Amino acid sequence: MDLKEIKQILRLMDTHGLTEFTLEKDDEKLVLRRDLAGTVPQQIVQPMMAAAPVMAPAPVEAAAAPAPPVEENNFITIESPMVGTFYSAASPDSEPYIQVGQSVGPDTTVCIIEAMKIMNEIKAEVSGTIEQVCAQNGQAIEFGQALFKVRPV
Repeated sequence: MDLKEIKQILRLMDTHGLTEFTLEKDDEKLVLRRDLAGTVPQQIVQPMMAAAPVMAPAPVEAAAAPAPPVEENNFITIESPMVGTFYSAASPDSEPYIQVGQSVGPDTTVCIIEAMKIMNEIKAEVSGTIEQVCAQNGQAIEFGQALFKVRPV
């Protein structure tokens, strides 16, 4: 699936007010989701697994993200959930979402990751104090790369 096809799907989602779209094609699965406010679509592209018998679908609530890893020095690492470009603020003229020493909660937006021209707000998903910002504004980042170190409360 190329970028042109994904853009067409995004336009259709906007036109028809869709909040979720799933497409399975060959050995790939594309899932596009938009939050209920309809602001920023998120995308997940993953290879499909071999078919296996399924007893019952898992509830959506059970698909919670795993807890961030805790390091030996008692910091929690907030990692990048995708490949993209790291932005510390909503725009070049805006203040950064968070700074060292600032307290965050699970719903605190800590940065934006741009992936395929889609801006994805990244939430802290933990409570604590920011001890270190590990990525530079405008830096290309990889999946699982450390973005922030947080001292839990």
